[in-house]
Amino acid sequence: MDSIVPLLTDPAAWVALVTLIVMEVVLGIDNLIFISILTNKLPENQREKARKIGIGLALVMRLGLLGTVAWIVQLTEPVFELFGQGFSWKDIILIVGGLFLVWKATKEIHHNVDPEDHKEDMVGGAAINSFSSAIVQILLLDLVFSVDSIITAVGMTPHVPIMVVAVVFAVTVMLLAATPLANFIEKNPTIVMLALAFLLMIGTTLIAEGMGFHVPKGYVYAAMAFSALVEVLNMISRNARKKKKGTVH
Repeated sequence: MDSIVPLLTDPAAWVALVTLIVMEVVLGIDNLIFISILTNKLPENQREKARKIGIGLALVMRLGLLGTVAWIVQLTEPVFELFGQGFSWKDIILIVGGLFLVWKATKEIHHNVDPEDHKEDMVGGAAINSFSSAIVQILLLDLVFSVDSIITAVGMTPHVPIMVVAVVFAVTVMLLAATPLANFIEKNPTIVMLALAFLLMIGTTLIAEGMGFHVPKGYVYAAMAFSALVEVLNMISRNARKKKKGTVH
């Protein structure tokens, strides 16, 4: 374990910390969107508790993985080869997580487009009100995002204390933003569809990464930011039209 004191006086360490915090917060957005959408399917009195537990589990999982950094690094080593392409445990986790995310997002999009078909709900029929079902699904995606997050951190700095501070900061931001984001998504139906489209894109990206196709994260987040900006402009336009109609009447 690195000593923290020397790092406090090392400018390079501070640069690495700030960069890693930004990266971890950005990577946490994916996790947070999924948690927000999933917990909004629960009864109102269970939502905040589920969010806190889900994000708390994300923190525990990330810190636990940091304690096994040597093992985490080995996850990038190929364990088998298929059609000339080597696959590591990290690739397998990303592919499985990506498929799960694509399946969930597709189910929920179908439910939003065809609300009469309640069997196609994201959490699945009778399980829609199941607190434990939501936590299990959050835990599964926490694992996928945590592995991706820690491997990214390991690639950016060799200092575990810096990783710990960055992870704790990022998860704290997630905790503070969870309820406002979930409420915003719930109050704006069009945002739900946009968020589900984001999850679909993120899932596809995870599968591509697992298959060995590197997708620059900058492109993905730039597309998400542009789409979000367009939706914000649409919301402003809709509100302006409503106010105009109200004034006319």
